[in-house]
Amino acid sequence: MELHKKRYGKRFDHEEKTRKKTARAVKDIAAKAQGLHGLKGKLFAKERYKEKVAMRKTIKAHEEKDATVKDQKQKTDGAVPAYLLDRNEVNRTKVLSNMIKQKRKEKAGKWKVPIEKVKAMTEDEMFKIMRSGKRRLKAWKRVVNKVSFVGENFTRKPPKFERFIRPSGLRFKKAHITHPELKTTFQLDILGVKKNPQSAMYTSLGVITKGTIIEVNVSELGLVTQTGKVVWGKYAQVTNNPENDGCINGVLLV
Repeated sequence: MELHKKRYGKRFDHEEKTRKKTARAVKDIAAKAQGLHGLKGKLFAKERYKEKVAMRKTIKAHEEKDATVKDQKQKTDGAVPAYLLDRNEVNRTKVLSNMIKQKRKEKAGKWKVPIEKVKAMTEDEMFKIMRSGKRRLKAWKRVVNKVSFVGENFTRKPPKFERFIRPSGLRFKKAHITHPELKTTFQLDILGVKKNPQSAMYTSLGVITKGTIIEVNVSELGLVTQTGKVVWGKYAQVTNNPENDGCINGVLLV
């Protein structure tokens, strides 16, 4: 397609056609939404819902709030009567709420972490080949050698479909997290694996190695936001090698 455009160029009315197609897309989607029934309709509605949620989140993240700031540089000649003392000139400014700033940081994946660089791991270190089949000739299965986290309602797939096996002995639910300011260690529940620096695949598998960013349940610590809401989950970085120590140690990212 690109090569054809490069060689022969575009139609003279290409831009106009594209514009009209984009304008019509809304009507096409509306017609589809009204016309589709049954499972197709459900799936289509689900996709549209996801798109709308993503759009709302984007709009909210870029939302700017009006704030009033009192101007201190007001010149006064002589004494001011009591009823005029609190009347300062007000400047209207735009401010982003701290929550949105925090969310933006999290989205970008930029945290001030204790361990910035970690040693890369080979596939042999991470996985062990598991042979299957009657004659043990099939070698497409892998056993994860490292500590992993799986959700509460996790169920293993049937043997024919399970490519990566996470042994139950290496599945952890709790971590020892140190608060850097309080200098105290707490045993907290793991909520999920946010990012494994080794690979995106290890993140999706929930593998926890040194330097991994995990989400922990900090509701017991009684941390609150500026609006007074209790903080439920916070991120922490794993600082040890869990597969060697038999436990997960980490530092809370504040």
